[in-house]
This record gives sequence, structure tokens and C-alpha cells, in this order.
Amino acid sequence: MTRSVYVTGIDRGDGRQVVELGVMELLTRHVDRVGVFRPLVHDGPDRLFDLLRARYRLAQPAETVYGISYAEAAALQAERGTDELVSRLVDRFHAVARDYEYVLVLGSDYADTSLPDELALNARLANEFGAAVIPVVGGQGQEAESVRAEARNAYRAYDSLGCDVVALVVNRVAPEQRTAVVERLAARLPVPCYALPEDGSLSAPTVGQIVQALGAEVLLGDDSGLARDARDFVFGGAMLPTFLQALTPGCMVITPGDRADLVIGSLAAHSAGAPPIAGVVLTLDERPGPDIMALAARLAPGTPVVSVPGGSFPTAAELFAIEGKLNAASPRKAETALGLFERHVDTAELTDKISVARSGRVTPMMFEHELIERSRAGRRRVVLPEGAEERVLRAADVLLRRDVCDLTLLGEEEAIRKRAADLAIDLADAQIIDPQSSPLRERFAELYATLRAHKGVGYELAYDMVADVSYFGTLMVQEGLADGMVSGAVHSTAATIRPAFEIIKTKPGAQIVSSVFFMCLADRVLVYGDCAVNPDPNAEQLADIAIQSATTAAQFGVEPRIAMLSYSTGTSGSGADVDKVRKATEIVRERRPDLLVEGPIQYDAAVDAAVARTKLPDSEVAGRATVLIFPDLNTGNNTYKAVQRSAGAVAVGPVLQGLRKPVNDLSRGALVQDIVNTVAITAIQAQGAQPGAGHTA
Repeated sequence: MTRSVYVTGIDRGDGRQVVELGVMELLTRHVDRVGVFRPLVHDGPDRLFDLLRARYRLAQPAETVYGISYAEAAALQAERGTDELVSRLVDRFHAVARDYEYVLVLGSDYADTSLPDELALNARLANEFGAAVIPVVGGQGQEAESVRAEARNAYRAYDSLGCDVVALVVNRVAPEQRTAVVERLAARLPVPCYALPEDGSLSAPTVGQIVQALGAEVLLGDDSGLARDARDFVFGGAMLPTFLQALTPGCMVITPGDRADLVIGSLAAHSAGAPPIAGVVLTLDERPGPDIMALAARLAPGTPVVSVPGGSFPTAAELFAIEGKLNAASPRKAETALGLFERHVDTAELTDKISVARSGRVTPMMFEHELIERSRAGRRRVVLPEGAEERVLRAADVLLRRDVCDLTLLGEEEAIRKRAADLAIDLADAQIIDPQSSPLRERFAELYATLRAHKGVGYELAYDMVADVSYFGTLMVQEGLADGMVSGAVHSTAATIRPAFEIIKTKPGAQIVSSVFFMCLADRVLVYGDCAVNPDPNAEQLADIAIQSATTAAQFGVEPRIAMLSYSTGTSGSGADVDKVRKATEIVRERRPDLLVEGPIQYDAAVDAAVARTKLPDSEVAGRATVLIFPDLNTGNNTYKAVQRSAGAVAVGPVLQGLRKPVNDLSRGALVQDIVNTVAITAIQAQGAQPGAGHTA
């Protein structure tokens, strides 16, 4: 039977989209097929559904998402009564529910509607849908006692109408009032109550939203600049020295277009990071000359400069009426919203309350969600040596907004902060260290010289070596100043791994360092090893790779059933290559009799139950293998890439195994999400390797 959850409110302005997004995140962690239903809809684009569709790769046709428009609902209710309205909406809901395991229902928004007793209508629809109900109450600008009273009234209203209220959320609470609100609600209501603090960045419009609302013309700027949040407005009129003192981080500068001094001054301040601004709005349809505009483009590449025809006063009136909204064009706001939701909501408790049963399938998205959730649950510090690289900074932005782990970025601090400012990335919660000037350099040089003395490395050479970001980051991990390291977006695999071989070394019981990829297929996750490190392992090494890979698989929730791959299955073939795999299989069985392992076995017999029934009908692994061990790097690397490209699989890795502390390599073509996933994996590996929290330098 399809289950559903109904997120609703009692009035407008509660910022409910944050809760709706958060609940959708919970559902997609556990359920493969999630549908969305909005009973009542306004004319025009549905920004939240567009965001959900883009973020969660929903294939649901847009026309099935909606019941009827508010205007139709009001007319139908007036002409034929509430029962007829409800009946029609119930039919639309069940048409959606037939195709999905779980449905998220988005209640009415109380905005510009002519429906009488909208709360009662939401309650009745929730009852008719058989949905669990989560009321959301807005707490903006209210004291704790007032918020408590309003929340209690909301609970009583829905409960008295027969709703299955499973939790209640108070949103947009003043941060200093949040603790008091939580305590008072917990004492008065019989269901879990969560309070989300007001976050100014969620209500701040992006520069792109400002451009759209004002009908402005973009003279300079790129997509990254248009995605910046405008956290404040500073109106130019004073002389330049006074004006510069008024600038605030993330502000939008509003100035007449003939004030070239203010335009250049604000962009120069942005370039210096003192402070970074969101952009510049030129009023009165005035524009600086081409020389000034060329200088502006060089001073702050990507920073938006836009023009509007009106004066400062009417422009100000329009600006102050614009409020930021979650939509598909503002993915950073979505990350911020999810981070806020996950920090202040007991997601495990809420998942239980809305009765989400985990799907038997594990999709790529579900696997990625699990990585983020587990990483956050046992916080660690990960060092990123490539601190000024754009993809690394964008990944850091996601990780910080989602509160996934603590981060240290390595590189020249001024260059990192300037690049981050250009990308509108806030690094306030990240640690930045320049290996060239860090006080740690001398300490690390002494340590490295000691570790490599047998190779003739003295202090002076070590002093030069440890200024390299890969060596510096590895030494941070070795010394417990970080729990793991991720590099390779612009460095070679050798540059990432060599310092780990020299400094961290292999863990006890591991013969070699190897790697796996988590191959996220449409309906399952497989583990491939070794596809990145060892060119031609012998039988002993191949067995070690298999055992390490099984351990890694189990650590990440994949039940290990090992297939030792070859070009023949069972006893059907012979030759040196097959014999190596056969011997490796025997070694695995001797060293780890608790593991399920089969080999030699062909790929099709390992993963296809029909083929397995023909070739190895009595095997516990054939047709059900989850850990696939390739006989050499040539086979493994080509196979993972073929499956990735041909089957549309998400390949997460390479994940290094066998080191005493986690260091992981990135492909130089890694996408931002690849980096996010690898950092989360590294943090989880550190949880298993090191009890306790990460450290700071």
C-alpha cells in the first residue's frame, strides 16, 4: 500500500518549503519511487516542484503532480460543495499513488486564495489520503511563549479534525529563542516538535532573482555571479572613502550609473576581499564609458553589473519587496535549507514517525544520501590540498552548507579567499592553511626528515618537500590534525598516493594498498576492485585485494559476496591467468573462511542469476556477487569505465584501502558531486579508523 505524508500549515509566510524539501530528502534516502502531489496550485511556474524534479531526478510527469487550480477549486466548492471538491482531489491523488511507493503531499499555501476555512480543507484531504500530517508554524519575529501558543493551537486544530499528526515544525524562529521554543513545545505536545532558526541567506534574493524582478539588463557577470545571495543593499551617494566603509559582505551596491568612482571602488574592494560584494545595480539608465566597464571586468571577473532605468528610490522600493525563494536555479539555497533541516530535526525519529520502510533496491541517489548522513553522524575533519581549484571550492560549499564534515583547505589564503569570493562561496566555517607560511612547516620538516632519513633526506630537503600541498596534507593526517585527505582534481594519482606510501604506510595485516569503485547501478551497488592502483597483482596480492574490498563493502552497507573474475568459470579453463585467480580464491578461503567467495568465475555468471544456474548452480555467490575482483588493472579499469558509460552507472571512487589512515584520490575529470561523495567516504573511513572527533591545527 502506498504511504503518504502531508506537509501543511496554518497561515502564509511559514517558509514551509524548507520542511517540504527536507522531508523529500528523507523519503529519497529510503524509497526508490517517490511521487509528489499538490492538491491546489496557483497559475504560473511551480518553483518548488521544479527544484524537486531537478534535484531528485523525478520522472513524474508535471501534469500528474497537480489537483486543480485555486480558482477552479473555489468555483467548484461554491457551485457543488466541499464534498465534490474533495472527491475530485482524492481521485487525482490516487491516480498518483498507484505509481509510487510513497507520496509527498504539499498542502495549500494560504496565499491569495478565496477558499473558506483552508485549514479544515487541508485536514480533510490529509484524512482522505490516509496521510501522516506535519503542520508547519511560522515563528518569525515572535517570542518563545507566543510561538509555543501558536504551535499548540496548530496541533490541536489538526488533531481535533482527526488528523494523524506525527510531528510539528516551527520555522523561522529567532536563533536566540530556539532553545526556549524547543523546551516549551516538548513539555506541552505529545508529538516530536522541531524548531528551525531563521537563516537570512534563505530569504536573501539571488542577484539573478533581482535581475528578473527589476527587469534589469546584465552588463557584466556570469552564472556564478548571478547565483550570489544579496544579503544587504548599500546605496551609493557619499564620497568614495565614506562609501567603502559602508560596504558589507554580500551586499548589493545601488548607485547612479554616472558614479564611476563608486562602481570601480566597490569592485576593487570585492577583488581585495574587503569585503566581497554580490554585485552592482546602476540606476537612472546611466552607464559608465567603455574604458570604465573594461576596467570593471578586469577588476572582478564574473561579478554582476546590471542596469535599470529607474532612480534609486523606486529601485529600493522594489528591492525590499523581493524575497529569496527555493527553486531549481538556486541549488545553493537548497543545500543551505537541507543543512538547516538536518541540523535541527531528528531525521531518524521523523523517518520512523512517517513510517518510511527502506526499499529493497539501492539506487545511486539512496547510496549518496547514505554517505552524507553517515558522514555527518560522526563528524571528522578532511583536508583538501587543492584549495583554490574551482570544483574543490564548489564541493566545499556543498559540504559546509550540508554540515557534512569539517574542512581544511590548503593553498595561498588570499588566492583561495579571492576565488571563493568570485564564486560567492562562504568559507567562514573552513580552515585555510598556507603550507609555505604555516608554523607547522618546521614541525613537519623535522618529522619527514626522520621518517625518510634512511633515504638520505635531511632537514633542508624535507623543509622544501613539506611545502608541497600533498605532502603537507598527508602529514596533517599522520599527525592527527586532520582525519583524512582527498586530492587529485588537478594532481596525478602518483602525487596523491606517493606521500601516503612514504608517511602513512599500510595498516597491519594489509600487504598492499589497493582501490575500489562503488558502482551504483539502477537497482544495486556493486564494488569493483582493483581498478586504479595495482597493474598486475600476483595471487597473494589478489587475495589481499579481495579481503580488503570485502571489508570496505561491509563498511558501506554492501553485504560482501566475492567473485574472483576470470575468462573462465569453475574448472572449465586453464592457463597461468586462470591459475592465478584460482590460487587467490583458495588463499581468501584460508585466510577468511567467513567470507563467501567464488572463483574463477566469469562476469556474467557472477551477476546474472540465469547464467549462474547454468554454470555454477550450487554456488552461494554466482548470480548474486556484490564484490567483483578483477585479475589485473587493465581489465578492471576498462570494465568500470565501460559499465559507467554504457549502463549509466554512477562510479564513486577510487576509494583507497589498506592505508593506516584514509587518503583518497580523485579523477582529474571529477565532478563536484564526485568530490562531495569522496570526501564523505573519507570521513566515514576515518570514523572506522579513529574514534573521537577530528582535530584542528
